[in-house]
Amino acid sequence: MKKFIVTLLTCVLLLSLSTYKSEAAASTYRVQSGDTLYSIAKKHRLTVAQLKSMNKLKSNVIKPNQVLKVAAVKSASSTKPSGSYRVLKMTATAYTASCKSCSGITATGLNLKKNPNLKVISVDPKVIPLGTKVYVEGYGYAIAADKGSAVRGNKIDVFIPNKKRALQWGKRTVTVRIYK
Repeated sequence: MKKFIVTLLTCVLLLSLSTYKSEAAASTYRVQSGDTLYSIAKKHRLTVAQLKSMNKLKSNVIKPNQVLKVAAVKSASSTKPSGSYRVLKMTATAYTASCKSCSGITATGLNLKKNPNLKVISVDPKVIPLGTKVYVEGYGYAIAADKGSAVRGNKIDVFIPNKKRALQWGKRTVTVRIYK
């Protein structure tokens, strides 16, 4: 009986480790000969700027067998999401991750200080669930990845990494397409 339990526990441990490895592998990409930043970004539904930012790349040069982070697949996308959507008129303000008390980490775990090119909005999860892809008039395609204490009802905050540009955004009424 002891032998059976030990064997069973070993199998469970090995299965969980292989699942962990496959999840880790899904968040990286090994550059193939002929790849470009554009082709990799498109394949993983990122912008080139997001891919460069995530990997701290200073130029567009990549080499075969180089391993790139592509974990933001579930984050903002600059391409139009497929499927149906609903439309809401919402009040939009802007925020940055550069205030003294700001961690820069969204409610869904995205690091905005390390990835300033991500298109993220802060939402009331009762109105727009976290993780939802949206299109915000005047801002573009983004992901609902954060929530704020002042964001209630039909209000959103758009993330803008530059404080001056965030202040210039001001307060405005925008049309938001919420993709299902």
